[in-house]
Amino acid sequence: MRSLLAHRIFPLSTIPYHFNPLSATTVSGFLGRYDFQMDEKGRVSLPAAFRREAEGERFILLQWEKPYLTLFPERVWEEVQERLLEFRRGDPDSWNHVREITSNAVEVSPDKQGRILIPAWLQEAAKLKGAVLLNGNIDRVEIWDPDAYREAVQEKAEGFQRFAHQIFG
Repeated sequence: MRSLLAHRIFPLSTIPYHFNPLSATTVSGFLGRYDFQMDEKGRVSLPAAFRREAEGERFILLQWEKPYLTLFPERVWEEVQERLLEFRRGDPDSWNHVREITSNAVEVSPDKQGRILIPAWLQEAAKLKGAVLLNGNIDRVEIWDPDAYREAVQEKAEGFQRFAHQIFG
């Protein structure tokens, strides 16, 4: 096991690899921001890089935080689901919170063209109309109204330098 981990973290080749909690392979997670057009049926294409990262998995789509939707790969959702169960078991008052979260979740699978269907009620919840912005957030994908995304990011921009130096040195 040790040599396998050492090989993945410190390969002999010149190609830089790093550990990704989503996969046993050397992939970089969901990264980048992409603008797409949602069609009249509520379908939106996932970027090819996101489809590759998901490796054909199903997703769980929900709105757990306003104003955007979150698309969890099935294996990440399993971890979230375990935390929800722990929360529910540990606090009897949490049943309604867990119920609210799970009632707003839906399973989606990309079609042959790599599109997912966003149900109308989730489109309304996130105020999605036409243009959508898909933002890779390491282990998940966020689906935003582009204007709401710009507003949210600009409002929080002033603290970025402190945060960036803590992460990148």
